[in-house]
Amino acid sequence: MTIEFARPQRIDTIGGEPRAVEIEADAQERAALAKRFDLIGIERLTGSFTVRRDAAGIVVEGRVAAAVTQACSITGDPLAATVDEPVALRFVPEGDAGQDEVELGDSEIDVIPYDGGAIDLGEVAAETMALALDPFPRGPNAEAKLKEAGVLSEEQAGPFGALAALKDKLGKT
Repeated sequence: MTIEFARPQRIDTIGGEPRAVEIEADAQERAALAKRFDLIGIERLTGSFTVRRDAAGIVVEGRVAAAVTQACSITGDPLAATVDEPVALRFVPEGDAGQDEVELGDSEIDVIPYDGGAIDLGEVAAETMALALDPFPRGPNAEAKLKEAGVLSEEQAGPFGALAALKDKLGKT
C-alpha cells in the first residue's frame, strides 16, 4: 500500500518527554488522499501532536484539522466540510497489541500495533480525517431529489407516516 502522506517518526528517537510535531499535507499529498477517500478535494490537512514514550508504548496526542469538499451522497453536489478532531493513540509493537495487562488509566485511548522502527503521523492524520467525515453527506437539494424519485422520507415511511396517511384518507371521506 502506498502511503500518500507519510510523516514517519523513528521509534528510537522518541523519549519520555513530550515532543511537539506539526505536520501539513502539500497539494500533491492532498490530491492523492482525496482520490483514496473518494473526496472532491482536500483544501487543508494538518496535525498537531505531542509524541512521547511510556512503559506501555508510544503515546500520541493532539488534533487533526482539515477542510475538504465532499460530494452529496444523493445529488453529487459539492459540499464543504471541516474536521477538528482530537487524537489519543498508543502505539505498541505488533506482538504486544493484544495484551490485556496494559493499564490505560482513566482516559480512553486506542491501541495501534506497529511493525518496524517508525510510526507514521501522516497516516494518523489521514485516517482521523476520513473517520470524522459524514459517510453519507446530504446537501440542500437532496430531499427534493429524493422526493422527485419517489423515495419516502423517514416520517412518511415509518408507522407514524402510515397513521398520518390513514388520518388524511379518513378525513376526506
